[in-house]
Formats: sequence, C-alpha cells, structure tokens
Amino acid sequence: MRGKLIGQIHDEQIDTAAAMGAELVTLAGGLNDVLRPGCDVDQVEDLLGRSAERLLVGGGTVVMFTSTDPTRRLGGSARLLPPILRMKAFVEGLAKAHPNLVVVDLYSAPCFDDRRLWDEDRLHLSPEGHRRVATAVLEALGRPATFDWRAPLPTAEPRGRSAKLRSDLRWLRIHLGPWIGRRLTGRSSGDGRAPKRAELLPYEG
Repeated sequence: MRGKLIGQIHDEQIDTAAAMGAELVTLAGGLNDVLRPGCDVDQVEDLLGRSAERLLVGGGTVVMFTSTDPTRRLGGSARLLPPILRMKAFVEGLAKAHPNLVVVDLYSAPCFDDRRLWDEDRLHLSPEGHRRVATAVLEALGRPATFDWRAPLPTAEPRGRSAKLRSDLRWLRIHLGPWIGRRLTGRSSGDGRAPKRAELLPYEG
C-alpha cells in the first residue's frame, strides 16, 4: 500500500499475502525507506529479501521492480542514486537466485523522466504512468504488450517561467512541506492506511 515502509510491509502484509496462495504477487518496497536520510540499506535489503522469499514459498510468481532514475527529473536527488543502484542490484540478484521471481526494469526507461508520467506530488505515478508500468509487468511476464511502454510521450508545449514557478510553489506547500514534517516527527504517509482490497477476490473491471 502507498506510503508504507518495508518494515510495515514485512510485518503487516507479507504473511497475509502469502496465505492467500495467489499465483501472482507484486512486491514493491524499500524506496520509501531509501528516500529518508540515514536509511539503513542493509536492513531494507534484509527485510525485502525475506519478504520475497516468504511469498515464493507457495510456488507462485513474484514480480518486483527497479526504481526509476530520479536524478534526471528531480533536482537535488543525486544523494538517492547510490542506494537506488544498490537496491537495483539487490533485486536483480534475487531474480537470478529465484526462477519464479520476475523483475520489471523501470530504471532503464527514459520515458519516466517525463513529468506527465508522475502525479502532482512528483513521487507517485500518474494514470499514464500506471498504465505504462502495468504494460511493463505484462511484458516481463511474457505476455504481449499492446503498445511500447518505453516510448516517449508526444512533445509537450513548453511551460513558461511563471507557470513553472506556480507549480513549484504549490508542490512545496502541499507536498514537500508535509513530507518534511513527517520526517521530523518519525511518521510515514502509509501509517494507518488500510488496504483497498484486503481479500483475494475476483476483479470486476
């Protein structure tokens, strides 16, 4: 669930997910931890690895992800690159060790440099971003893709300085400020967040 740290995912979700006996499980975790200064990457890798192995016990397929490269779209994010690359190598190593573990490589897809693939908070995907990741998952599972999810979006109209400034100020006020406040108080945006679909049920879409 959005905003959860890997410790919360491991402690609150993994056993429940494993007990469902699903044929396919996605596991995306660790990035919220890496965003925090002073993150213990060793601990993140340990919990992420244990979570993946617990899900694999049932014999189903587990899908994991590499992070996109934030340095190409977010100023001041260079400090995040070393732990992100380390996590990328760790996840890829898990896939080599476990035939039923599939990795979706988002890091090598420059299309995610486009701000239109991201929500207003600049951390979570927009609807188009989600559509592309969903197609990337299908492709990684060996299913035919309906379009090239790596393809760049059509060229956008350039934004003027005033529009960019307004957008940046809104982001600072609505998203970055509260994010910093949560870091200072030891909270996560995932605290208390309930699952949208807590049971394994048919999808009626």
